[in-house]
Amino acid sequence: MNAILCIARREIQSYLNSPVAYVVLGVFLLFVGYFYFSTLFLIGLASMRNFFSMVPMLLVVFAPALSMRLIAEERKSGTIEPLLILPVKDFEVVLGKFLGGFVIVMIGLLFTIPYALSVAWLVPKGVSFDYGPILGGYLGLAFLSSSFIAFGLLASSLTQNQIVAFVIGFVFCILFFLIDKVAFILPHSLAFIFEFLSVDIHFANIARGVLDSRDLIYYLSLTTITLFLTTQMLRQSRS
Repeated sequence: MNAILCIARREIQSYLNSPVAYVVLGVFLLFVGYFYFSTLFLIGLASMRNFFSMVPMLLVVFAPALSMRLIAEERKSGTIEPLLILPVKDFEVVLGKFLGGFVIVMIGLLFTIPYALSVAWLVPKGVSFDYGPILGGYLGLAFLSSSFIAFGLLASSLTQNQIVAFVIGFVFCILFFLIDKVAFILPHSLAFIFEFLSVDIHFANIARGVLDSRDLIYYLSLTTITLFLTTQMLRQSRS
């Protein structure tokens, strides 16, 4: 655990010492704020529904952009070799890097909390504001972000080029995000499988405030399997 936390701390410091993270998070918050408030005043309804329907689509792009450097950059610069010869296991390296990227995304989502507070402020006096869907929505975004960061980390382990890593990570994310959209043209048995594999379907369930164990197990399984594959790719680097 100490090794994992040390690697995660190293990654977080690397992010904070680089302008890339600030640019990516700044652009992310700018997009979220613009599209959210433009639709909020257009529909005239104090609701976070549009926010939670929009942020997952933005994370499809921004999560791979943040995670593309995690392994690819170290391979290109040659700093991955000194890390691998240290007395740490491959899965500890992967978990540490995953945790570092995940924390940065959570920081970005933390800065969106004022959006929720502004919606609560717009609610007329005497009308109670239901925070349940907001808490469920942010919990869903946390699980969604974990799977997207895991995808980005896997993509980063496949190449030394960060741009290529971003493209591969984006393809992974968009595939699992849109896979349910083609389910209607498939036989029922296949449609059920495609819908179950969709990260968007499970996110929508959690965002409604419904904490179904199937959705939680799905995200934990998807993230675990992806990190396992990343560990295998990293293990090949030792040979």
